[in-house]
Amino acid sequence: MATYIVGDIQGCFDELQQLLAKVEFNPNNDQLWIAGDLVARGPKSLETLRFIKQLGSSAVVVLGNHDLHLLAVSLGIHRVKEKDKTAAIFAAEDKEELLTWLRYQPLLAEHDEFVMSHAGISPQWDLTTARNASREVEQILQSEQWPWLIENMYANLPDFWHDNLQGIERYRYIINAFTRMRFCFTDGRLDMQCKLPPNEVDSNELMPWFDLPNRKDIGKTVLFGHWAALEGHFGQREVGLDTGCVWGGELTMLRWEDKQYFVQPALT
Repeated sequence: MATYIVGDIQGCFDELQQLLAKVEFNPNNDQLWIAGDLVARGPKSLETLRFIKQLGSSAVVVLGNHDLHLLAVSLGIHRVKEKDKTAAIFAAEDKEELLTWLRYQPLLAEHDEFVMSHAGISPQWDLTTARNASREVEQILQSEQWPWLIENMYANLPDFWHDNLQGIERYRYIINAFTRMRFCFTDGRLDMQCKLPPNEVDSNELMPWFDLPNRKDIGKTVLFGHWAALEGHFGQREVGLDTGCVWGGELTMLRWEDKQYFVQPALT
C-alpha cells in the first residue's frame, strides 16, 4: 500500500490522471490524499469531483478556500465567475450529491506520521487545538446551520487566536487559518492580504506561517497546498505541494513511504 499526497488540483483533471498513471495508483491498495481546492480555475472541476468522490475511502480530502466558495455559490451568496469554470457542476444532475459530499469533508486530516490541511496549521495551535478547531467547524458544516456559516465566513478578522473566541468570530478564524493563511505577522497574527513569494516581501513584519520562531510544534509533518507562489516548499517538517498547475506550472504528488516526488506539467 502506498500513500500519495497531491497539491491543489483546481479542476486539472487530466493532469491528475496522468500523475496517477505514472505511479500506477491502485485504489484497492493505495490512498490518495488531496490538500484541498479540488475545484475552480481548471477546465474539469466537475470531472474532478466525480472521480474523487467515487474513490470512496481510497481518497482523503480536506477543504480548501475554493471548495468553500463553491458551497457559497451553491447558496446564491456569490455568483458563478467565468474564470472559476465551475458552471458545469451546477448544471449536473448529481450536483446536490456532489455538493453534499464536499460539505462533509474535513478541514484537517491526520495520518500517523503527518497532518494535512489546505493552508497549514495556525502557529498558535498545538495539535490538540487544531484537531478540536477542525471538528467544531465540521460539525456546523454537516448540520442545518451550514448556510449561516458559509454566508458569514467572508472576513479577515479576527486575526489572532484566543481560546475564548466565540461564535462566528471563532469559526471565521478557524476557516481562515486552515484555508487562507500564507503569511503571519511576527506576533502570530494572520495576514490575509499578501500572496507574494517570501523572497519578494520587503517587510520585516511578515513571515511565512511555517517560519515563525515561536510557532508551536505539533509533532508531525504538516502537508499543505494553497500557496502557488511558493512553487513548492519541501522542508523536513512542512511540505507545500501547490506548484501552480492551474497557472501553467505543475501538479506535484508525494509518495509518503519513500518521500519520492512525482510531477506532471500543465497540459494547457
